[in-house]
Amino acid sequence: QVQLVESGGGLVQAGGSLRLSCAASGGTVNTSVMGWFRQVPGKEREFVAQITWRGGSTTYADSVKGRFTISRDAAKNTVYLQMNSLKPEDTAVYYCAAAAAATYDDWGQGTQVTVSS
Repeated sequence: QVQLVESGGGLVQAGGSLRLSCAASGGTVNTSVMGWFRQVPGKEREFVAQITWRGGSTTYADSVKGRFTISRDAAKNTVYLQMNSLKPEDTAVYYCAAAAAATYDDWGQGTQVTVSS
């Protein structure tokens, strides 16, 4: 099992930037993919971005393409989400997740991102 701790959330004005971090520990040797998801109260959790741990291949939701960048530092067991040109609709709790195979099995506690208009 992988333990995940997110940080970096906060309040920012529209058009601003934030960088989220996710520090992983525990069974990281088996991790194949790490991702970011977000959730607004009353709505389902939605996919934001993911990165393969070894090759660094990335995938993004259409809603964040060109604005968000996911990256990883294997030496620090940390994944980042750089968020630029933030919009009020990006407001959500952002979760980091890890997958060893086909499904995301381990999740962080989440960090709140609020974008004011």
